[in-house]
Amino acid sequence: MKKPSKIMNRILMAIFSISFMVSCSSNDPEPMEPAEEYIPTPKPLNVPSILAQLLPPPYIPADNPQTVEGVALGRKLFYDPILSGDGTQACASCHKPANSFTDDERFSIGIDGLEGNRNSMPLYNMAWNTNEKFFWDGRARSIELQAIAPVENPIEMHNTWPNAIASLQSDAAYPELFRKAFGTTIITKELATKAIAQFERTLISANSPFDRYLMGENSLTAQEINGFAIFMDESRGDCFHCHGNENSPLWTDNIFHNNGLDAIITDRGLGNVTGDPNDDGKFKSPSLRNLAFTAPYMHDGRFETLDEVINHYSEGLVYSPTIDPLMKAISRGGVHLTEPDKADLKAFLLSLSDPSFINNPDFQDPN
Repeated sequence: MKKPSKIMNRILMAIFSISFMVSCSSNDPEPMEPAEEYIPTPKPLNVPSILAQLLPPPYIPADNPQTVEGVALGRKLFYDPILSGDGTQACASCHKPANSFTDDERFSIGIDGLEGNRNSMPLYNMAWNTNEKFFWDGRARSIELQAIAPVENPIEMHNTWPNAIASLQSDAAYPELFRKAFGTTIITKELATKAIAQFERTLISANSPFDRYLMGENSLTAQEINGFAIFMDESRGDCFHCHGNENSPLWTDNIFHNNGLDAIITDRGLGNVTGDPNDDGKFKSPSLRNLAFTAPYMHDGRFETLDEVINHYSEGLVYSPTIDPLMKAISRGGVHLTEPDKADLKAFLLSLSDPSFINNPDFQDPN
């Protein structure tokens, strides 16, 4: 019998190959639909009426929208000492709810027992900080970036972010919490600080007696009303240039000023960030909200009481080359309030405190 020709062999092989391909394709599974993109649950900020009426909408970065899952993760991270070098200190260690998310110590103490030279700033109404400069000296340009520094600071949490991320990644709960918040179990520094920032943006305070007075919901005492008049009077308190008025309910301009604390400046403040000597001794105006809870006062916590703060502006101003022009009474050492005026001004300032904020269950430790 003759062997098949080479041409016939090629034909047979081609037919066999086609048959094999058809057979295989008929047994292949149907192509799978692409997985649906995970979308966490939106959680717009709960903006009180007085802020909604008098302020622009809060700033939320496009790449870090507020979500239920993100806020929950950020709240857990804020209170968890897992981010510190030895697992003993959390963000909340220096930003305590009872103190309007600041510290009642002059200088917060880090995990190695060291302390810095500044008082921790209180945390609230941060989403309306439109100049996007955070810390007393403005060195962080967003809430997300502000959340990075304490973890790495050698006199605070004294860790590295790679170590902190490794701790989170090996934790039994966190990978799934990150998946719920951001759609991935791969934890990064950027996602961790985004979550913390989401929680911090929810820290909104706007339910003080003075707020309710402006909304027509309660009355003030004669002393508080006179104290507000002193606050607004350029010849007496002259406080409103840096701290606003009834139409600017943040009670800060979020700008940096040299307010006459020292003749010789040892902490350059904003000047250390910008490198401009004209900025030496300038620090961010803190909000006057919640003064009942935030002692000690000033960037370095030098004043233990509100009375000391008022006395500083009344008769304790000190000249230095970068003194703010708004300190118009510098040549006289202050505005020289009478003792009754000091008492009335203090009563007004305390009317800006919001007990419901420090007791809000949504802001407390969830762990």
